[in-house]
Formats: sequence, structure tokens, C-alpha cells
Amino acid sequence: MNTSLFELFKIGIGPSSSHTVGPMRAALRFVRELAARGELGSAITVDLYGSLALTGIGHGTDRAVLMGLLEESPDTVELETIDARLTQLRESRELRFTGGHDVRFDPATDLRFRRDQMYPDAGVVTHPNGMRMNSLNATDEVIYTQTYYSIGGGFVLSADELANANTATSKRVVPYPFSSADELLKLGEKHGLTIAEMVRANEVALLSDPTITRRIDRIVSPLRPGNEAPPQMDTLTPVQQVEAAILTLWQTMSDCIARGITTEGTLPGGLNVRRRAPGLARRLAKMDEVGAVRDPLAPLDSVTLVAMAVNEENAAGGRVVTAPTNGAAGVVPAIAYYYLHHASDALTEEERKAGLLRYFYTAAAIGILYKENASISGAEVGCQGEVGVACSMAAGGLVAAMGGDNAAVEGAAEIAMEHNLGMTCDPIGGLVQIPCIERNGMGAVKAVNAARLAMNDQGVHKISLDQVIETMYRTGMDMQSRYKETSLAGLALNIIEC
Repeated sequence: MNTSLFELFKIGIGPSSSHTVGPMRAALRFVRELAARGELGSAITVDLYGSLALTGIGHGTDRAVLMGLLEESPDTVELETIDARLTQLRESRELRFTGGHDVRFDPATDLRFRRDQMYPDAGVVTHPNGMRMNSLNATDEVIYTQTYYSIGGGFVLSADELANANTATSKRVVPYPFSSADELLKLGEKHGLTIAEMVRANEVALLSDPTITRRIDRIVSPLRPGNEAPPQMDTLTPVQQVEAAILTLWQTMSDCIARGITTEGTLPGGLNVRRRAPGLARRLAKMDEVGAVRDPLAPLDSVTLVAMAVNEENAAGGRVVTAPTNGAAGVVPAIAYYYLHHASDALTEEERKAGLLRYFYTAAAIGILYKENASISGAEVGCQGEVGVACSMAAGGLVAAMGGDNAAVEGAAEIAMEHNLGMTCDPIGGLVQIPCIERNGMGAVKAVNAARLAMNDQGVHKISLDQVIETMYRTGMDMQSRYKETSLAGLALNIIEC
């Protein structure tokens, strides 16, 4: 275990964690590196490759890179200022960095989509979400260059970091280290602890890591418009600090749900996809009226509604939490909503809060297993690595929230992925809309079914979570690249025939 819950769940903006959040973070990292090296130079160029080039416009990659170069971060950028700042940059064709240093950059010519090249270095197979950034001097000679890869979920690695990722031996020191579900189950049995309790202890231990404390500070900080004053972290115990950050993540998800349910209109991008969540919400509200005939499947309708509301917000470029990605950001909050509104009626408020925390701790453990042993990148393994992983996380988390044991958690997570294997990533027009929005709703409903099956019929589990994670990864590696976030096949290609 070398990933924190707060690296898996990140506050960002839509529509894509790998194509929007990651590139914005990479561009910001690049200009910070230039400033630290004293090599800001006279001009900057950016080249995008592979999936970033093929579906970048639909995913907002161009806008994300520009905002990163303007020294903005996806978790704090003021959404309402983006369009004006991009217009100003296109008109001035100049970046003005902190300290007054001006650098030439024309988005029309200096941000280049290399659609005919999959990887930054020809013949070198790395990751399909590659980008190269250059700093030039007054005579357009390169004085500093860096290659980055957006590997899914908003995670960014430099070329050197990616090359060393599989050979790195240093691991973070935590009380309950695990690299497989089998190890996690054995640790729980040995120490008499739930998965949630072990992850909580690990996250407390990670507070000694400045990287994690900075992430937590950013989560609870009041930098984003409309935030209330954060809790005074120095007055809280370590456990309380971790839980305050998790509850802030949930509040961000809840805010996104509220916006998605109430915002009418058509999503940007040209497909003219109408926001459906407000209409679904009105239908459910009518069922609550006195004398209305109650649909026994209404709780599942609410799961679908919440998942779609979040992903409509994501498609519109709104504020979301990667869970574990933006394209799959609706599943985890939908199941948290289901737990709080439909599966915990008999509990006190404190018991419901404890269940919600168990949900996030456990979902994080499952997500970490996929990230560290397989992939959460649609461009690398298809949508099974996004909605499939989110479904698996949510299913296991729901079992934990409802008091299920570790074996049931592992079983639910396995069942959920087993029935998402082979799912392609073929967004129409490169937009995170069709089939992505409905797919989140379907994934959330699958998560509920997987959790119920694991809890109600234990003892028949034949396939382990570790086996299904390995199978998912191998399936993704065998999948043709045109079915992995390139919009070159599948629904994306056959839309005219539909």
C-alpha cells in the first residue's frame, strides 16, 4: 500500500481526471519547475499525444493545459473565471507569471495535438496519455523540456517517474501495509480489525508525510468560492483530522449532487445532450406526495439519479471529486447517498456518520488495490478501469457501511468487477457524455446488487478479488487501443448508424 485515500479522492473539475485534471496539474507543475530552475525563457510549447490528442478537445484538455500554464490548480480554480481568462490569453498570446515575467504562448500554434502519434517518443511504448512541454529561448531553442503522463484519476508522473514506477522499492511506512486483497484479509484476521479500521490507522500514520498533510489542508481550506470556514485542524486529534477531510470530500460530493439535480439545460460540446437529472428528481419527488403510489424500486431510481446528476455536472466542467476518476465520479457518491437515505433509517446520526466513514475507508482500500496492481485509466484499460473500479469500490464500501465483515467486503468488490470486465471506453465525440453518464447510473445499481448478493449469500465465493483485478488488467492490455478512449471505434464510430 503506497497510495493515500486523499490521493485517490481528489477535488477537481470536469470533464475528465486523466484528460482535464491531470494535464492541468502537469502544466502547473511545469511552470513551477521552470521558475525553480530559473528557466522560464521566452516561449513555451506543448505537445499532446495518444488519447490526449485524439479526444483532448472533447475532454477539455486544451482548456486544462492553458489554465495550468496560467498557474491554476484544478481543486482551487474559480470556475466562473475560466472563459474570460482563456479569452484574454488567446488575445494577448502571452503568459504573465507571478513576479511579472512574460512568456510568449499562442494557444492556436503552441498547443499542438499530435493525433498521428500515440507516444511522445516514437517506438517507445509508455502510457497513451503523454504530453511534452518545452521552454524556449529568444531564438526558439529548447532550454528545458519535460514529458509527463496522466496515468488516470488525476495522477501525473514525469517520464523518469513513470520509468521508475515499477522498480521503486521505497514504500510509505504504515502500520498495516498491504499489496493485495489476500494480504488485507490476513491482516484483518491477525489483528481482529476491519478493513476500515486498518485504513484509518494507515491514514493517521500518513499524516507525518508533508505531501498528505498538504493535500488535506487543500481539501479543508476555504480557498474555493463559497466554502465555509474550515475546522481548526490543530485542535483536532489525528483521527479527527482525517475524518474531517473525508467529510469535506463528502460535502463536496453532496454539493455536486445538489447542483446536478437542480441545473437544467443542455450539456456543452455539440451533442445537444439534455440534462436529465432534474426531470428524474421531479418524478421521484412526486412519489413522496401524500396519496401517491409508491414505486418499490424508487430507491434504485434515486441511485441512478444521483450518479447521473454528478456526471452531468462533470460533463459540464463542474466541481467534482475523482472517485477514482472523473468519468466514474458518480458511482461512489450515489452509493453513499443510498446508504444515508435508504439503508440506515434505523440508525442514529452518529451511527450513520460512522457508517459513512467506514464506506470511504473501505472503498479507498479497494481503489488502492486496483491502482497499484492494475490501472484506473480508461485510456490504458478501458472503462472497466473507471466505472468498473468505481463499482467495485462502492460495492465493498457499502458492505462495510452496513456492518458486513471483511470477507463480504472482498466478495462484493469481486462480484462488482466480475460483471464489468471487458467494458470499453468509446465516448462519442470524445465527450464524457454518451455512454458515460448513463453508465455511471448502471454501475451504481450494480454496486448495490453486488453488495446485497455478497451479504445475503456468503460461502459460495469462488473467485478472489486479486484474481479479478489481474484479469481486468490483462483484459485491458489485450483490448485494441481504438476501444480505449480514442473515439476511433465502438459507439463513438457507429453513432451515425444508431
